[in-house]
Amino acid sequence: MVDEDQNRLSDEELNALVSNHEEADFTAAVLDPAEIEQKSVRPHNLVTEDTTIGINLAAVDMITERFTRHLRLGLLEVLRTSPRVTADRVKTVRFSDYLSDLKAPLSVNTMRMSGLRGTSMVVIDPNVIFAALDNFFGGFGRGIDGLPPGRMFTPTETRIINIMLEVVFSSLREAWAPIMDLTCESVGSEINPQFVQIVDENDLVIVCHLDVELSGKERGAIDVVYPFATLKPIRDVLRGRVQDSDDPSVDHRIWERELVDATSDAELEHRVILGEIDLTLGQFDNLKAGDILDMRKHDLARVLVGDIPLFEAEIGSANGYAAARLVRSIELSESDDT
Repeated sequence: MVDEDQNRLSDEELNALVSNHEEADFTAAVLDPAEIEQKSVRPHNLVTEDTTIGINLAAVDMITERFTRHLRLGLLEVLRTSPRVTADRVKTVRFSDYLSDLKAPLSVNTMRMSGLRGTSMVVIDPNVIFAALDNFFGGFGRGIDGLPPGRMFTPTETRIINIMLEVVFSSLREAWAPIMDLTCESVGSEINPQFVQIVDENDLVIVCHLDVELSGKERGAIDVVYPFATLKPIRDVLRGRVQDSDDPSVDHRIWERELVDATSDAELEHRVILGEIDLTLGQFDNLKAGDILDMRKHDLARVLVGDIPLFEAEIGSANGYAAARLVRSIELSESDDT
């Protein structure tokens, strides 16, 4: 047992602390607001999430790249048009900062992903919705000019949104398949992002931003937003997926050797051109036996594979056969000029 009296300060120690406090010269440092701006001082909350302990965004980038490819194929199958979908680098921002950049009306859809805790979000730009609507039913892509912030989506537009969400959910499932089995379930939808609260305003979210262009008409964006806390429990799995590709024990030249072995037996038809003759159709039609043609001979013969000149060669004989000895390769830029 520890005696509580041993943990208490004596009267002499208390008096010494009080006297030192009274004798000390404490000057309150009060900064002017303008000086604060010059010093780039910003408030920091010690209880907020810290990205330094967290998630390997390179793994999330890889998932987003797979998601982009599957989304492009899914939209092509549904809309019968070839969309252009490009993904930006994944970034981590505060939820309030992300919401501040969004302007209503938007299709803001919350979803629950099995295997991951919390609620995530898919945000679809109206430009993408109207372009998809025109591709589905036919139209000219009227855009969203003049739409009021509180404008609701019509039942037809809502149906198009649901079709696109089905493509998004299936694409996410395929993108996450190498990491974990995942299914997406729609929770709700809003047109005003300010009404959606998947995390607190100061909490961090991971934003996967995709630029989408359908048939060269309207350009918009689709965002997939994960709460930072949602991916944090699986950060070791995400980190391991990236580290596996850098594992020194893995021989990354296996594929290279197998490809070389598989292609080395491929047969190529090649031709050797000694020279060329330019004739008109009339001259060619008048040719007869015994005519002599003046041929423009190259300094070096040309070796063609699939009608593409790849080498220059010297002509001679070897083992009783006519032969061509390769002298140098022809760059593609040179072959384009010929």
